[in-house]
Amino acid sequence: MATKIDVLPGMAFREKGAWIGLITLVVVYGLYFALMPPSPVAGDHMATLPHLGWFAIATILRGMMCVGAMLVITWRTPSADRLKPDERDRTIDRRAARVAYFTLFWGMIIVGIVMPFSHQGWEIINAALLAMVIAEAVRHVIIIHSYRRGWHG
Repeated sequence: MATKIDVLPGMAFREKGAWIGLITLVVVYGLYFALMPPSPVAGDHMATLPHLGWFAIATILRGMMCVGAMLVITWRTPSADRLKPDERDRTIDRRAARVAYFTLFWGMIIVGIVMPFSHQGWEIINAALLAMVIAEAVRHVIIIHSYRRGWHG
């Protein structure tokens, strides 16, 4: 049986997953937010449906990219490096989720309490979507940083 050659050697398996998540997040949603106008045509409520449809397509595309990349990484990583998460992995994940939660919390405060005084409609929806994307990016960055720094809790 052929030996598997590790893709990205020297990197923890879960760190590879975080890199995949971060890169696909930045590429897919970066393109979405760069190409979509901040607000559809004013007064035309039906114009929001394609806008929301493009976000759904971006989300599905990102999911497919993540699954495909993780399948390749899983297939190419030796089974000894793909062990179940240990206490360190769970601690890193909890820490990253906690920071991402507060990032999302403050994003939603801005979107739900501050923005309605100066913005309306799709601008608020787009800001909420952006807050979710930023919170997820923060989660991946914390995971990557924790593995790079050798964080032990």
